[in-house]
Amino acid sequence: MALSSDEIIKREIMETFGASIGDLRLRIFPESSNDDQVLFTEGGLTFSKDGVDYGSCDAGWFIRKNGENIPFIGLEGTDALNRKSSGNAQYQRFHHALGAVKNGLIGVYYLKKGIDKIQDDLFGMAVSASKHEAGTYLIIDDLEDLRPILENYHNPTELDKQLQIILKRMETKFLSKFNAQYGGSWKKFAKKRSAIIQKNRIVKYAGRMKRNFTDGSQRAGHIAVGEMYLTKYFFYGRKVNYLMLKMTREEVIYLDEHKANDKEWYLLRHEPDVEIKTMDDIFGLDNSIKDKLLSIKDEPIKGEAFQIYKKCVDNIDKGLKNGSLIIM
Repeated sequence: MALSSDEIIKREIMETFGASIGDLRLRIFPESSNDDQVLFTEGGLTFSKDGVDYGSCDAGWFIRKNGENIPFIGLEGTDALNRKSSGNAQYQRFHHALGAVKNGLIGVYYLKKGIDKIQDDLFGMAVSASKHEAGTYLIIDDLEDLRPILENYHNPTELDKQLQIILKRMETKFLSKFNAQYGGSWKKFAKKRSAIIQKNRIVKYAGRMKRNFTDGSQRAGHIAVGEMYLTKYFFYGRKVNYLMLKMTREEVIYLDEHKANDKEWYLLRHEPDVEIKTMDDIFGLDNSIKDKLLSIKDEPIKGEAFQIYKKCVDNIDKGLKNGSLIIM
């Protein structure tokens, strides 16, 4: 039987580094275990900040000091590049290592080399998170990149040098793509990402529907979280209005009441400077546009539903830009 992505990554970590490097110890659990979902401070691999629990990591390194386990690195890994994950599905695991970064640690998102390549936007997201959060976020496709970092745990100067080498490489990869594809224009970048740049906020369009967060077979909830973080970290400092045009205010209230502890919905509702908005929050929206959105609110965006959605988005985009529509 083929190994799962988690099992492949965990075996590779053990084979590459063993149970310890110097004073640093590795914390890792079997695939069948749920112990990674426990907070790190309680023996697991999940990091919390300001009462918000972020996704569990696959592995972590810590040092034992004065009877306490002091965390150093939280790593989330995936074999997605060998599993036809070439698009925005790569973003959906970004938040797993983000909890470590928000706690001033090193967070690592490891995408094992494969058929596909890492989305360049991921590098830009992580560089921004490293600039604005307390810790450092690394995106790598080779575990050996971590060896000089692990080996220099006790040498702050050399450790920082090794971190900066990787961060610079990440930034170069992102900027190369950004300049080539968008001519260095954030306005063009935002348009490609279904977003509008306003003075103090970013409006991010999304075709999410209630079912994305209630049906366990759906993966769109994970992707929604990834796209939220992409928007936040590329436009850090602005408020993010995450405009879910196929949802109503009542549906948001329903999810708040029935999915309050759902990981994806919880993160969407608790990330600082991010607000979920719906069609009901657009002041001045013509009832005919709203009726069209309501007619497809429970349908996937494809075929005729896609054509209806696109026309509605074009109308709303124009209105938000010329001021005839306002998000309340």
